[in-house]
Amino acid sequence: MHWPRTAGQAVDLLIVGRGLQIALTVSMLVTACSPAKLVGDPLPGVVAPDFTLVDGPTGETVTLSTLRGRVVVLTFLYTTCPDTCPLTAEIMRTARDKAGDAGRNAALIAVSVDPRGDTPSTTRQFVNDHQLTGSLRYLIGPQAVLARVWQDYGIAQAVSTPGVLHSDVIYLIDKRARGRILLHSNVSPDDLASDLNILGSER
Repeated sequence: MHWPRTAGQAVDLLIVGRGLQIALTVSMLVTACSPAKLVGDPLPGVVAPDFTLVDGPTGETVTLSTLRGRVVVLTFLYTTCPDTCPLTAEIMRTARDKAGDAGRNAALIAVSVDPRGDTPSTTRQFVNDHQLTGSLRYLIGPQAVLARVWQDYGIAQAVSTPGVLHSDVIYLIDKRARGRILLHSNVSPDDLASDLNILGSER
């Protein structure tokens, strides 16, 4: 048996109903107008440490600071890695494609964590295998030079048997050369693409 409603109760319910409808409408408008949020762990926003290394596949010298004005996706890989590194490369490629112009305009950078194994030929093959030729700069160099970059970016690295143990990171650097977001290889291509679009829209 339902409790009977008086005329007053009916009016009260109508007012409450309209209030909820207005509140929901306002909430939807606020959500629609709210800026999209970056996915990942925020970084302090200071200028990323500069470095100069050689792009293995092309032999060209690459200096990070010369990429100011572009969004940079920076990660650390080695070519014979059986799991995390190939996954990271695929995530970067897929995100680049999904992000449209923002993806095409971004600079994709991988820094070697295996100075002995990452050579011009092995990096060229890795980039080709992951359909990133012309998009991913795979940077190599002597142990001493790379070690300074690892230290600047908090990368732990140790040769093991087999392979190399190293930190799993993807840094997003904005157009003003500031470190903005820290991601890992569990990020989805959609989320990375979203971040590229947000950072790409900034001046």
